[in-house]
Amino acid sequence: MAPRAPRPDRGARRPGGPPPGRRAGPAIRIDADGIASGARFVPSPNFDERPAGSEISLLVVHGISLPPGDFGGDGVLELFTNTLDPAAHPAYEALGGLRVSAHFFLRRNGELIQFVPCARRAWHAGASAWRGRTRCNDFSIGIELEGADTVPYADLQYDRLARLVRALRRRYPIADAVGHSDIAPDRKTDPGPAFDWPRLRRLAAGRFRP
Repeated sequence: MAPRAPRPDRGARRPGGPPPGRRAGPAIRIDADGIASGARFVPSPNFDERPAGSEISLLVVHGISLPPGDFGGDGVLELFTNTLDPAAHPAYEALGGLRVSAHFFLRRNGELIQFVPCARRAWHAGASAWRGRTRCNDFSIGIELEGADTVPYADLQYDRLARLVRALRRRYPIADAVGHSDIAPDRKTDPGPAFDWPRLRRLAAGRFRP
C-alpha cells in the first residue's frame, strides 16, 4: 500500500502572517534551570542527571511526526510522556515500552513545548558520537521539529527555532548544532534533506555543521 500523504501543513505561512526570516514574538529567555520563557511545559519522566562536570556544548535537531507524516496530533506528546497506546495505530506497535524524550518539541504552527529542563539529561540521541565524543545525551540539548525528512519545514518553525538557538547560546557554551543523522548516521536520517541548514545559520547568526 502506498504511504499516506502528509496532512495539510498547519504551520505554513498564511496571508498576513510574518514573512520568512522576520522575527515574530518576544525573545526567548532560558533561566538558570534551563526552562525557556514562552514554552508550554509538559513534564516527561524520561530524563536523569547529566554527569558531573559535563558542559552543554551541542544542539541536536531532530524531525518527528506520529503517525509518520501526520501533523498536528498528540502522538509525540504521548510518546514523550509514556502515554502512547501501541494499539492506536500500526506505526505505534514498535514503540511500546520505549522510553524517550527531548528537551523541546517545536510544532509546525510555531508552538514551543518543553519536556525536560535543559539542566537535566533528556533521552533523545541514543547511541551517538560527535567529534570523537560518545553519549551525546550527556552534553547536548535535543530539539524535535514536527515534520518528516522530505517535507519542507514551516516558516514559523525556522523563526522560533532560531530564537530558541540564540537563547540557548546565550545561556550555554554551544559550539555546534547538528542533525540526529550527523551523530547517529547508521541509524537515523532526521531532520532529513528537507531541513534548510543555511537558513537556520542565517536566522540564528551561528556556525552549524561542518
